[in-house]
Amino acid sequence: MKSEEPVNRIFNAAPNDLFRELQRNMAGDTALAALRAAAHECQLAAPSFTDEQAAQGLAITDELRAVFLPPASSQPASRLLQLPAELLSIILSRLDTRDLALLAATCRSLCRDAPAPPPPPRQIGPVETELRRRAEARGLDVGSSLPEGATSWVACLLKRDRRDTQMRQAPLAVGSVHAIFVDKGGRLLTSGRDGVGAPLGHTEDPDADPGHQIGSPTLVPSMQDRRIVSVATSQYHCLALGAEGEVYSWGEGAYGALGHGDEGARAVPSMIETLSHIECIAAGPNQTSAAVDEKGRLFTWGRARFYKGEDEYGELDEFRGPGGLDYQPTPKRVDALSQNRVVGIALGLTFALAVTDAGAVFFLGFTGLGHGSLESEVVPRRIDALTQTRRRFVAVAAGDHHALALTEEGDLYGWGDACANGHGDEERAPRRVAALFGERVKLIDARHDASCAVTEKGELFTWSSSGCLFNLGHGVTTSQDTPKRVEGLGGAGIAAVAIGGWHTLAADRDGVVWAFGELSKLFDDLNHNYSSNNSIVVATPTPIPTLRVRALKSP
Repeated sequence: MKSEEPVNRIFNAAPNDLFRELQRNMAGDTALAALRAAAHECQLAAPSFTDEQAAQGLAITDELRAVFLPPASSQPASRLLQLPAELLSIILSRLDTRDLALLAATCRSLCRDAPAPPPPPRQIGPVETELRRRAEARGLDVGSSLPEGATSWVACLLKRDRRDTQMRQAPLAVGSVHAIFVDKGGRLLTSGRDGVGAPLGHTEDPDADPGHQIGSPTLVPSMQDRRIVSVATSQYHCLALGAEGEVYSWGEGAYGALGHGDEGARAVPSMIETLSHIECIAAGPNQTSAAVDEKGRLFTWGRARFYKGEDEYGELDEFRGPGGLDYQPTPKRVDALSQNRVVGIALGLTFALAVTDAGAVFFLGFTGLGHGSLESEVVPRRIDALTQTRRRFVAVAAGDHHALALTEEGDLYGWGDACANGHGDEERAPRRVAALFGERVKLIDARHDASCAVTEKGELFTWSSSGCLFNLGHGVTTSQDTPKRVEGLGGAGIAAVAIGGWHTLAADRDGVVWAFGELSKLFDDLNHNYSSNNSIVVATPTPIPTLRVRALKSP
């Protein structure tokens, strides 16, 4: 190797001192020759450079470039790049083709086709973050792109959350002689007459006079400090869902319907200790109960023995309690659905329905509703006739012997006894309800031998074909076996509904509750259309004064 003096000189001298020496003592070609010699010596020694020496050499090269090249600001093309885009556009518009070509040849930054910059990450606000968290907690796939026609993630997620919440939660429920409400402040109110087990929840004595009556919705004293989001009731027992996912039950406790491990009655609401993080509740007419938690797990308890007809009874394995009891005294998970995430439940007189987040509907019980036969199902089985429609179902409802299922698009299917399946004829397999073609249904409910549906426009449809039906809101009528719009709601958009065998309650978007039917056992001060045998009948919708419930408005 030649003398290492030039190399050592470069590495040992301060770069700025070296450059000043070059500029002071060498001029023109002499300086360039010296630089070439030094560079040649560096090139020969480069294989022996350490990483630190190589980095230092690169730094020296950059400083040399700065010494001999004029500052970037002195180059016209570079100064052009510093101009605002709008001003640069004006300047370029005044150049002819030749000048543009020269400019492009002078500055590569102006010439090359710059790649499109990646889009900046979308900023997600706290509201959208919370909505996404709720969807994730429910196991819902939000996706990475907006649905077709949507323009806002927040609006899209709000609509979805509202729909899911509206289908899972009910601010009102009706029994045969009582009603339950959740007011705008989340307080629990009841009205009507105490029956077996004191379903009104106002007295500490479960053996109190069953004739005790409360003529207007009144706060349940023991629940005044609890915030409630949903209620459910049967003729004999009641359930309330708290804001923290806890469940309260009261009323008649036969067959373990209250879920406290015994058959004792509870005169006032009592928390079910074995349940938590619940999002959906149901109380069946056959002293059965159900709940779905935030993970989509279905729990059932209560009576396991169902009447099949002709004095035959059958046992539901999923409801059977310990020791072979014909009831399950505490909530028990339905293991047969452990591979599915349940989002909705409905309890009929002899069967149960569950809908999953995948849009499938499962059946459990007797009379084979939905499978086209009279065979019983002791464990849940998917309803193939609904699966074959290739539709995604989002809600179910059940009467005593009929059932309803609602698709994501708002199409309604009904089957079972002709009393209220929507077809006017008995249907063992599900069939789309023709009377609601062209309507987008968003809510459904059924009880005993009556059904109802609410459309996206907030219009209420009711139907049944049993007896003298004041609970349909169509005036004095004896039958209405297909869906018919309820007039007389004053244009109020209905946001919640609960239909019973004798009366119906509907809440509009402002929380006003409209009532119709045989209401003498529920309210004292309503103007009635008809009275007979000490019964007060309100045959058309009438608002309940002073009551406002927790209705879900559109976002």
